[in-house]
Amino acid sequence: MRGPFHILRYPEAMAQDADCDESNSVDTSPDLDMVTLYRSSTTGSEIEADIIRGILDSHGVPCLLTRAMGYPPLGFEIQVQRRNLWEAERLIEEALAAGPAAAIDAERASEGL
Repeated sequence: MRGPFHILRYPEAMAQDADCDESNSVDTSPDLDMVTLYRSSTTGSEIEADIIRGILDSHGVPCLLTRAMGYPPLGFEIQVQRRNLWEAERLIEEALAAGPAAAIDAERASEGL
């Protein structure tokens, strides 16, 4: 017969990190709140969302792309941290203004063609 099951078999070995000061380890700034940058449930919104995510990723702007797996009519949404919202909007506006030709040129340049 076994003793009672305890999820932490070795709690003394799972001590907190001595170098970690928990009072300063979590940033609760509202600048880190996620805000919606793009939302759509129209035909083609998946492609638009992936393009926007690619633009943001290529410029180092972290984003979260949510989609209803298996049920696209629920749409797609891209969120960014509040502190990155202005930069994300600017990057998208620049990409729209440059047009598809600029995207093709940038891709060729990245491939060394």
